[in-house]
Order: sequence, then structure tokens, then C-alpha cells
Amino acid sequence: MVDHMFQHMEARRFELRTGGGRRRWTTQQKASIVSESFAPGAVVADVARRHDLTPQHLFAWRGAAKRGELVLPADGELSFVPVMIEDAGRQGQRRHGASLEIEVAGVVVRLSDRVDLGWLTEVVRALKAAA
Repeated sequence: MVDHMFQHMEARRFELRTGGGRRRWTTQQKASIVSESFAPGAVVADVARRHDLTPQHLFAWRGAAKRGELVLPADGELSFVPVMIEDAGRQGQRRHGASLEIEVAGVVVRLSDRVDLGWLTEVVRALKAAA
């Protein structure tokens, strides 16, 4: 009789998660996972599954990265941009120290020779993520 009952049942896959409470992710972990999800050919659901996340959670982090709220790690590739040098002396302006102006996607960042490189790195990464 029991065998007859099981003949009409189909096997289904289910996932059992154990543990208590919410998992906390560091900013660096989030950035690394989001960066992985933006890789060419990456599937968000697969990346989320590998890191024990729901795809919705990962999409929320990706949105934060696109808005510049989460800075992604550098991808290791160097890229060069054209540099325009303007001779301030010919325009009658007096300069004290070097200065640099970076324009990305309509955003202009003006820097002096005393800029903190850590801060500049974060600004460029945020601009890159937003572009």
C-alpha cells in the first residue's frame, strides 16, 4: 500500500539553509561579488548562488554600484585618456603648484598637487562605476 502512494509522487529539488540570523557582508566582499557579476558572460543568478545570496540581493548591490554608493575594486586593466595641456602663463594667470582637471561623463574633478591618492582612486572608481 505504501509503495502505491509513492508511485504518483515526483521528486523535487529543495534547498535547506541552516544557521541563525542574517549574514553580514563587508563592503569589500560586496564590491568583489558585484564586480564578479559584471564580468563578461557572468550570470547574476549563478554568481549569487556561489556566494549564498539571492539574485534580488545581488541586483540591489549592483544598483548601489551603478549609483556610486558601492565602489568596485580595480579590474587590473590600465586605460589611457588623452591629456590636454593648457599654458596658464600665456593667459596671464599665475599658478602656485601643479593642478589637474579630470572630466568623465560630464563630471569635472579639479585637483591640486596635494591631492590624497587614496581619495582620488575612490573618486575615479565611483565615476567609472557610474559611467
